[in-house]
Amino acid sequence: MNDLLLVIDMQNVYTKGQKWECVGIENVAENIRNIILSKKCDKVIFTRYISAKTPKGNWRVYNHINSDVNKNEWVNEIVPQLREISEQNPVYSKNVYSSLAVSEIYKAACDADRVIITGVVAECCVLSTIFQLVDAGIEAVYLTEGVASSCDEKKKAVQLIVEGLSPLHVKIMSVEKYLHQG
Repeated sequence: MNDLLLVIDMQNVYTKGQKWECVGIENVAENIRNIILSKKCDKVIFTRYISAKTPKGNWRVYNHINSDVNKNEWVNEIVPQLREISEQNPVYSKNVYSSLAVSEIYKAACDADRVIITGVVAECCVLSTIFQLVDAGIEAVYLTEGVASSCDEKKKAVQLIVEGLSPLHVKIMSVEKYLHQG
């Protein structure tokens, strides 16, 4: 399989004690690292959410509320567990939820047999990216231990939604199953 591993927004702002903390991000980072080191994926792409310089509509309010995050370079960096690996792969910045809004990512997804989804935040950027993959007719694989959320309830809710798209549009599997069977 020609798999594209999409690592969505694994930035310091989502780590423990930070403003946009996600539950279990440390385990997710370790799982992503193991997937990359396994060399199972033909291509790896990282994204970062970085606010737009001139946001439109509701994004103006969102970016105003989160101006402290937008101005802090450290919180916008890739988490330490993945930083070195990210430097060896493309890293694209985006200012909306879906990673496919970046033309280079959209093209890479179209060229892949399937897109392996990992990262944060399940209920925002991850889910938006999955919906856009489905709309584009691109097969997605949602790795249950490869995604973190702001809380366990939201992560379960997202998985329930993704299950509604499975198995036709989205495959759901554990990291272990992906690594050993894929």
